[in-house]
Amino acid sequence: MESGKLRLLALLPILASLILLYFDFFPQTYRSNCSLIQYRHFWIASKRIVTPTSIISGAVEVRGGKIKSVVEGDGWRGKLPSSQVIDYGEAVVIPGLIDVHAHLDDPGRSEWEGFPSGTRAAAAGGITTLIDMPLNSYPSTVSEETLKLKTKAAKGRIFVDVGFWGGLVPENAFNATALDRLLQAGALGLKSFMCPSGINDFPMTNSSHIKQGLSVLAKYKRPLLVHAEIQQEAKDDLEIQENTADPRSYSTYLKTRPASWEEAAIRELVTLTKDTRAGGLAEGAHLHIVHLADSGSSLQLIKEAKSSGDSITVETCPHYLAFSAEQIPDGDTRFKCSPPIRDADNKEKLWSALLGGDIDMLSSDHSPSVPELKLFGEGDFLRAWGGISSLQFVLPVTWSYGLKYGISLNQLVSWWSEKPAKLAGQDLKGAIVTGNYADIAVWEPEVEFQLDDNHPVYLKHRNISAYMGSKLRGKVLATFVRGNLVYQDGKHAPVACGVPILA
Repeated sequence: MESGKLRLLALLPILASLILLYFDFFPQTYRSNCSLIQYRHFWIASKRIVTPTSIISGAVEVRGGKIKSVVEGDGWRGKLPSSQVIDYGEAVVIPGLIDVHAHLDDPGRSEWEGFPSGTRAAAAGGITTLIDMPLNSYPSTVSEETLKLKTKAAKGRIFVDVGFWGGLVPENAFNATALDRLLQAGALGLKSFMCPSGINDFPMTNSSHIKQGLSVLAKYKRPLLVHAEIQQEAKDDLEIQENTADPRSYSTYLKTRPASWEEAAIRELVTLTKDTRAGGLAEGAHLHIVHLADSGSSLQLIKEAKSSGDSITVETCPHYLAFSAEQIPDGDTRFKCSPPIRDADNKEKLWSALLGGDIDMLSSDHSPSVPELKLFGEGDFLRAWGGISSLQFVLPVTWSYGLKYGISLNQLVSWWSEKPAKLAGQDLKGAIVTGNYADIAVWEPEVEFQLDDNHPVYLKHRNISAYMGSKLRGKVLATFVRGNLVYQDGKHAPVACGVPILA
C-alpha cells in the first residue's frame, strides 16, 4: 500500500507537466472569469513597447501570469496561432502603474470608495498595483489584527493587486512586539502623520515615535512613509486669527497651511534619517516623504540629506503638477487637500525637480469621501473634507500636463512603475522584463478625450473629482494583471481576481 502511494506521488510532477502542455497546445480549453481573454499563453504585440533599456517594436510573451520573453522585431510572426496574439499596433505598451499612496476606505468606510470601485477605477487607468494606506478605513490598520481585517475585506473584491501599509501611531510606536507582529503579518512598511490626520483612531506622531519606528523597520528593510507637516500658528495673518477671512476663498485655506509646515517637519525628519546611513543605528530602514507640495526649502533639505547618504526618497502628486492656487475657483472644495496646492511658480519648480530627479516618483494620494463631506453647497474650504479623487486619471493627467515639459515614456515609467516597485519591495513588478509578473498597461498617448458626464468613470463618486471637466490626452485601452486581461475598452473581467500582497 505504501509503495503504491509513493509511485503515485512520483507521477504527480509528470501529470502536472502534461496538463501545462495540454493548455499550451489547446489554449481554447482554458477558461477563467478572471480575464477577458481565455488564454494562459499568449503574446502582446506593439510597435512601441517600453522596456528598461529602450522602446522596441516586438512582442511580450506571457505564460502562466508572467513574462516568459520579450522579443524585438517581427521574426516571431507566422510561428504562432493568430488567435494567441493580441496586436495593439501603434498603441504603447508599458509596465502597469504602481500607486504607492491610495486610500480605498475599506473596510468601515466603503461608502467613501471601497475595494471594488477603487480597483475597477485603477484598472481603467492602467494601474495594476495599489498600496492601500492604513487610515480612512475603519478601524485603521495599526495592528496585526486590523491588518487581517483589511486583507479579509480585500479577498475576492479587488480587480488589481493590492498591498497594505501599516500605521505607526503613538500606541504602537514604543511597542516593538506590536510592530513586529504587524510587519510579520505582511505590512509592506509603515505610515505616520506629523500633524492631525483627521481620523480619530490614527493620531499624529512626533520625532521620538518616528525614530522608534525606523529602528524596528531596519531589520525588515522596509520603509516608513511620513506625512510631513508640523502644525504651527498663523501668526502673520490677523484675518485668520480673528476668523474674519472668507472661508470660500482658496487663498484663505492656503494661508492656514503654509510651506513652513512642510519645512518644519522635514527639518526634523532629516535629523533622524542620518541613522539610515551605512553603519547607522537604523541602517536598512528607509524614510519616504509623501505628497511633497513645497518646492522650496523643504525640497532643499531632502536634496541635502540624499547627498549625505541618508536613505530617503520623496514623491509628489499629479494635482500639484496640474493645478495652481491662482486657478482654483471660490467655493470649489474639490481642490482641497493637504498639503495644499500652492502657487504657479511653486508648480513650475516641482516640475523642474521631478524632471531633474530630485523628486523620485509620483503617487495619486487618491483620497475620496462621500460628497456631503465636501460641503459643495457652502463651499467652505476650512470645514470641507480634504482629499483629491484621482485614481482613474493619473496616467493621462501626468502625460497631458507633462507634454509641456517634454516628458518621455521612459520617465513616465520610472515615476509610476520602476521606482514605486522598489519602494514597495515588489521585485517582480515595475518593468517589462523576462520573469516579472505580466502587469501591463496599453494606452494611446495621442488620443484626446473630454472628462465629462459621458466619459465612463468607475470611481464611486465621480462628482467630487477635481479633474472632471478636463480635456486630457492618453487613453487607456487595456490592463493586464498577472496575465489576466482585467480591463479593455470599457469592460472589466467578470470576477475580481487581484491578489492581496503581503510582505
